[in-house]
Amino acid sequence: MIGAITAGLYGTGVPPVTSSYESIATVTVGSGGSSQIDFTSIPSTFKHLQLRGFIKGSTNLYSPIRFNGDSGTTNYKLHEMYANGSTVSSSADSNSYINNIFGTNFNAIIMDVLDYTASNKNKTVRMLHGIDNNGTGHASFTSILWMNSTDAISSIRFTVNTGNFEQYSSFALYGIKG
Repeated sequence: MIGAITAGLYGTGVPPVTSSYESIATVTVGSGGSSQIDFTSIPSTFKHLQLRGFIKGSTNLYSPIRFNGDSGTTNYKLHEMYANGSTVSSSADSNSYINNIFGTNFNAIIMDVLDYTASNKNKTVRMLHGIDNNGTGHASFTSILWMNSTDAISSIRFTVNTGNFEQYSSFALYGIKG
């Protein structure tokens, strides 16, 4: 995708097809912060979903993500690779929510929910996350499997384990046409 965007910008190759993405909803956190962000009544008219976030926490925090209200910790499986500029690490978690440490500076996150309406399989997610924490940031790539249901995803909730999403944190949900 990055190659297609670069080609479109510099006049070589095939330009990106921007009409493939349709905005579903955007949430910007107001004064005082918020302990959760909800996307509800997600239409089932797209092939995939993409969530983009520009997020700041009031403290270092973990953000469980719940699909369709499912809070069962054993229903989510996670694999993650992350690097901080000098060290590369990986982890797997077979008994957790979907977690990311956002820190107290603004973070960027792009999360793709693949085949979110498919009724014949569990749902998979790929996520890119990065933060520059005044020179001590990190980048991560995460894959997630939601194993509880083959139902279409109709709601996504982000919560925090402590503190809040700070004012001006922004989440945008897009539908990707198939």
